[in-house]
Amino acid sequence: MALDEPKDSDDLFDVKGLKFVVDKEFMERAQTIEIDFNGMGFSLNSGLDLGQGGKCGGCSGGTCG
Repeated sequence: MALDEPKDSDDLFDVKGLKFVVDKEFMERAQTIEIDFNGMGFSLNSGLDLGQGGKCGGCSGGTCG
């Protein structure tokens, strides 16, 4: 997840006043994407199996680790 400007190859979603930019091809593979803010950061869930590499232990100062 990162800040980005929409491109022709993206879909733009407005959810409760928040805008989300998602690559169209990625969205076709993921089907649905759930984003949740838990007070300490964001968690993402989708129909894709991202394995262990798809999870982030925490983000701070623009880096995850």
